[in-house]
Amino acid sequence: MGESLLIKGGRLIDPAQNVDEILDVLLEEGRVKRIGKSISGGGRTIQAKGLWVTPGLIDMHVHLREPGRTDKEDIESGSRAAVAGGFTAVASMANGDIPVDNEAVVGYVLARAKEVGLCRVHPIGAVTKGLRGEELAEMGLMAQAGAVAFSDDGQPIMSSRVMRRALEYSKMLGRPIISHCEDATLTRPDGVMNEGAPAMALGLKGMPGVAEEIMVSRDIALARHTGGRLHVAHVSTLHAVEAVRYAKRAGVHVTCEATPHHLAVTEEAMVGYSGGFKMNPPLRTGADVDAVIQGLADGTIDVIASDHAPHTVDEKTDEVTRVPFGVVGLETTVGVVLTRLVHEGRLTPARAVAAMTVQPARQLGVNRGTLAQGADADVTLIDPAAEWTCEPAQFVSKARATPFEGWTLKGRAIMTIVGGRVVFER
Repeated sequence: MGESLLIKGGRLIDPAQNVDEILDVLLEEGRVKRIGKSISGGGRTIQAKGLWVTPGLIDMHVHLREPGRTDKEDIESGSRAAVAGGFTAVASMANGDIPVDNEAVVGYVLARAKEVGLCRVHPIGAVTKGLRGEELAEMGLMAQAGAVAFSDDGQPIMSSRVMRRALEYSKMLGRPIISHCEDATLTRPDGVMNEGAPAMALGLKGMPGVAEEIMVSRDIALARHTGGRLHVAHVSTLHAVEAVRYAKRAGVHVTCEATPHHLAVTEEAMVGYSGGFKMNPPLRTGADVDAVIQGLADGTIDVIASDHAPHTVDEKTDEVTRVPFGVVGLETTVGVVLTRLVHEGRLTPARAVAAMTVQPARQLGVNRGTLAQGADADVTLIDPAAEWTCEPAQFVSKARATPFEGWTLKGRAIMTIVGGRVVFER
């Protein structure tokens, strides 16, 4: 049972209730007891003047690597990184050495998260058995066991027939298919970075943006045909954003997300051949970055998700053509979003908070993302003025690769409360 906490005088930003004003928040018995002005009571008073008080942040796209590669990350270390970054809940992707492709593994993830007892972990089940893209996994049984969505993230589902069946099941189960949109025939096996002039100058194999756009368009067409629920992961190109925008206007049930690195960094960062800038989809052009930011600002893009993808230090410091795709992000997302989007006037505070609270909650179908009376007492306190330097050696995560190393960031989570219990305090 959570503590009795009174959060005084903070700027409460709760887009689910259309609230953005200076208010107090009283938490009792793991729930939001009351929000209002001049509230008294509570066993502990937290002075929040100058801070944002938001519903607990939710990251709907993380890789915790457990079960399987616990040398890269595990549910405990990933949960500690999450709460240090202000996230009270994460959705854990299915891909790994031991795929989450049956109800037993879903149950294992839930049990381990409960044992760790930090943030809430919502398992995402695999779409196909063994992540091979050939035969559907037992989606119904995984849904019963607690899977909130389905994805073969990291592996595109190349078969349109398989994707069609998956979307039909998504409609029946009321859970989204999170699609890694990539035409692998255009990118693999040796793609390293975005295809274009920088790749040519660096002598690295390019991964064209059209590989993403082809699959976004295909999956939208299948979602329209089936009535299924499609969520496009890590959108990174101008034309992919336009395709989602058009589909939404046409009434297709499609949502999507963007990562901080695709909102803040371009392909030119690969000039140093650093594994900290190698991810899939790759960093794109400045025009793509601007389009993704605009899509987030106008609501075409629903969610900000970190795509936290940890690897060992040795793996990420290898020669760039051998380095695995993926960087960490749980501990830097808030700082990057505030620094590069909110403080630069490209995104309102309310829109930024919505993209990390109520929107991911809605896409995952979890009853969170608000501080309405009676809601779970999951709260994040953010100091929007806190300046800090991104130093990977200080990360709680086991992994270190980040495109933001050395950046001076402004804005940071300073307290994370889950179920009325303070689980992190900076």
